Order: sequence, then C-alpha cells, then structure tokens
Amino acid sequence: MSFESLGLAPFLLRALSEQGYETPTPIQQQAIPLALDGHDLLAGAQTGTGKTAAFGLPLLQHLGTSPQAVNGPRKPRALVLAPTRELATQVHDSLRDYSKYLRIPSAVIYGGVGMGNQLDALRRGVDLVIACPGRLIDHIERRSVDLSGIEILVLDEADRMLDMGFLPSIKRILAKLPKQNRQTLLFSATFPESIKQLAMEFMRHPREVQVTPQNTVAETIAHRVHPVDAGRKRELLLHLLGQDTRVQTLVFAKTKHGSDKLTTFLEKSGIQAAAIHGNKSQGQRLRALGDFKGGKIKVLVATDIAARGIDIDQLPRVINFDLPMVAEDYVHRIGRTGRNGSSGEAISLVSQEDAKLLRQIVRLLDRDMEIRDLPGFEPQVPIRWGNSAPGKAEVPGGQRPPRRHARRPHGDAPRHAHAAPKKHSGSQREGGNNANAGRRQRGPRRGGHAPA
Repeated sequence: MSFESLGLAPFLLRALSEQGYETPTPIQQQAIPLALDGHDLLAGAQTGTGKTAAFGLPLLQHLGTSPQAVNGPRKPRALVLAPTRELATQVHDSLRDYSKYLRIPSAVIYGGVGMGNQLDALRRGVDLVIACPGRLIDHIERRSVDLSGIEILVLDEADRMLDMGFLPSIKRILAKLPKQNRQTLLFSATFPESIKQLAMEFMRHPREVQVTPQNTVAETIAHRVHPVDAGRKRELLLHLLGQDTRVQTLVFAKTKHGSDKLTTFLEKSGIQAAAIHGNKSQGQRLRALGDFKGGKIKVLVATDIAARGIDIDQLPRVINFDLPMVAEDYVHRIGRTGRNGSSGEAISLVSQEDAKLLRQIVRLLDRDMEIRDLPGFEPQVPIRWGNSAPGKAEVPGGQRPPRRHARRPHGDAPRHAHAAPKKHSGSQREGGNNANAGRRQRGPRRGGHAPA
C-alpha cells in the first residue's frame, strides 16, 4: 500500500516523497482514511508506530483544503494536546516537515519556559496549536488564546495525560471548544476505563482502530530479575554498570527526586550519567538526551513520563532500578531495547516491596522471567513471592517457586518466575510469544519507509 492510495493531497505526497517516505505503517493505513472522511477516531497506538503522521496528515489536509471563514482575527482551527514538552516539540517538528508546501502558521505551547514567544505567536494568529494541557490552561486564563474556532482536536498519548493528572485540565479545555462540527482523534497506548469514559463524554460515534499488539514484547529481549535488599539496590546497579562501562544503559527510577539522587551517586562513583524528568528545564532535558544519544554519557536515569521523548535505535540495555507501579509501563520501558531484530537486555532489581509488582508484570506478559541471584547481593531475608511464582494466584499441583535454601552455589543457575504452568505445544495463549510482539514498530524511517 502507498500513501497515494490513502487519499492524501498532492502537496502532502510531495513532502513525504522528498523525505523518502513511501510505505505507510499499519496505524497510518487504518487511521488516515477514517480521519479524512471526518470520523471521530479512537486509536490504539504506542510511541514509535507512526501515529503522529496518522493524525497529522489528515489534520494538515483539512487545514490546507478547507479555508477558514474570515470573521475577525485569525483563531486556531486545530489543537493537539500532548502530555510532555518533548512530545509536543516532536509533533510540532513533524507537522512542520509534512506541511512544507502549505502555509499553516502554528505554535507549540508548553511550560517550563517564558510565555513571551508563545504570546507573540498567538497574537500574530495561528491555525494550529500543539500544547501541553497545563500551559494551555494558563493561556486560557490570560485570554491569550481563543479556542472557539477549533475544528479538529487531537489527544495524543491520552492514557499518559490521565496518568499525569491532566483530566481536570482536559475537561476545562474541552469546555472551551465548539461542540458542533468538531472532529476528535484520540490516540492512546492503552484504554483504561477512564479513557473510555472520557471518549463517551466528548466524542461522537468514534471509529476504533487497534494495530499494536497489547502487552507483548520483542522475543529478542532477555528478561532478567536480580533479587536484592532495597537498601543495596544502588550498589547492585553500580556493579552491573561496572561490568562494561561502554554499554549505553537507560535506567528507570520511580520519582524525580530519586532520579536525581541516583544520578549523583553514579557520578560520584565515576559513571557518566544524567537525569531526565519533569523538573528539569527544557534545555537540560534536550542536552541530557542529546549527550546520551551521542554517546557522551553512558547512563541516562529517567522517570516514566520523561522517557516518552526517548527514541533510540540501538539501545542494548534497560535497567528497572524501580519497577513501574503500572504493569503496562514495563512494556513501554523495555520497548526501547531489542528493536528491529537486535538483541537487548531488560534487567529488574527486585526487593521484597517489589514482589507484587513483579507478579503483575509476569501475569501481564504471560511468560516466564529468569530470576538470578548475584553473588554478594542476595537478600538477607528470602523474598516471599506468595503462593505461586510471580504471575499467577495459584499454580496447580503445588508447583511453587523454589525456596531460597535451594539456591544453587554462587547463584550461577537461574530460576524462573513462571507465568503459568507449561502447556502443550500449540496451546499458548494468543499474543504470548509473537516474534514481533511488543516491538514498538517505529514510524518507518527514510529510504522507503513511512513517517513517524
């Protein structure tokens, strides 16, 4: 299938062709025709599947082919809401590339920077606004933006925005938008009940598309769990990083404060590291990400939210210093390694407090996960996994996880956190072990692929 077959206008096709994009991704194939037809859309797509073009190309085509009625000052006609500054900037840059043969004035609006440039852009008049909810509310309160002319609304990574507590802000913004003749496109990696409820409130008979296999991961990723006392996690992390200081590693921490403390500890220990999280300025985050991508630093410590802007082709290792509170976030985290057939490691440091979270992750993935003690770092008190190996409430026949006193010498031989009793060949649950599973299909790259 080609972009021409999707019904896109020549000015978009020309821009795509000049950037070397030829083949649309699955989400683009399904979403673009529906969006061009004017339907509201509920789309399941993770970062890296090409979702920006899936909503951006129809949006630009609408703005480029349907002139705005001239009634007073120019008002924004399209609004894209994004959870983070990094994502908002990425979307703005991508849409600017796609619209190189159109004149579509736009503004990107996010917090952490002064409002001067944003106010200037809005005063000049724009057709398109890409914004983070919090800063957009600031502009609404200052009456520096008028959303009464919005014709297309996009909610990008809606699940992440709700996780970040933006639901009240989103509802306030929705109240400022016209209810009639507005098209709404909602993109989300997952569809919790809160997302479905939100969709019912403000969307009109949305069409649904889902192209990303849910809760699956690439088979090229090796999952490993190292049990450890919570107070010794930093020492264990330093030990793992010290085994090969050349390996680029993305480390996930639970909190912004914890990310900073961990980064300081690593730097004092001689490891080149930087932190990226919501309290960092835009310049600090971009500099840290650029240094990591360029190889100047080997370790990047990130929170889940900040990591949404991290997109690296060949990342060999992800370490979960803290397990995520939501099991689905484990899939998002480790999806940054093992891409395009390359091998990758997903290592989790698990203390007793994390045992329940590990069980939820294994249950979600429906696959075994290796548990390996490291000599010198074994927990003082054996971790209590519960009545069954992490992943299931009960294992028939008394199949319980190996006791700690059965630990093999030197921790050389691995144990496993079992997802479930083994089944006969061919009876695995659908989606459990797909070779392409969970590999967040990147928006195809240049040289015969499709835009992100």
